[in-house]
Amino acid sequence: MKQALVDDTEDVSLDFGNEEELAFRKAKIRHPVATFFHLFFRVSAIITYVGCDWFSRSFVGCFVTVLLLLSFDFWSVKNVTGRLMVGLRWWNQIDEDGKSHWIFEARKVSPNTVAATEAEARVFWLGLIICPMIWIVFFFSSLFSLKLKWLALVIAGISLQAANLYGYVLCKMGGESDISKVTASFLSQTVFQTAYFPRQRRLK
Repeated sequence: MKQALVDDTEDVSLDFGNEEELAFRKAKIRHPVATFFHLFFRVSAIITYVGCDWFSRSFVGCFVTVLLLLSFDFWSVKNVTGRLMVGLRWWNQIDEDGKSHWIFEARKVSPNTVAATEAEARVFWLGLIICPMIWIVFFFSSLFSLKLKWLALVIAGISLQAANLYGYVLCKMGGESDISKVTASFLSQTVFQTAYFPRQRRLK
């Protein structure tokens, strides 16, 4: 399996004197509609799955509803919210020889581009990470409670949301194929940003 990285980023000089712009990036959500739908479909799928036994006795109706919500979530996160909220996009394509290629894009940084804010990035990554973990909990819950008819739906939820998580983590790390290295690097960056930036704001 080959990977390709389309990196349109370019070095940008930081203006440390522009405190208002930095504060704006940290506080504002510039894409409220994209942020809303980034969480809406995946949270709705979880709520619908949990409340199926309470609000409806139709297994087929619940199954189709949750699967549709998961499909809408997969498409919107993969094609829309990732591009707007963090400036990343990925897809997988099969060439004429039947080989799989991962394609990654990063948004070009320019004065005319509306940059993502820290609040948007935080919402994006938290939603991308937490929801698949919830579906994993649902998997073990269904397995141990012998609700085997729900396993197919839960596995579909894990697969669709884990695919987006995997694609965006690879995209964030520049297309690195070793998942252990990707995970270590991603976690180290997350810990560094959490520890360093609050300290930097206190120093100011």
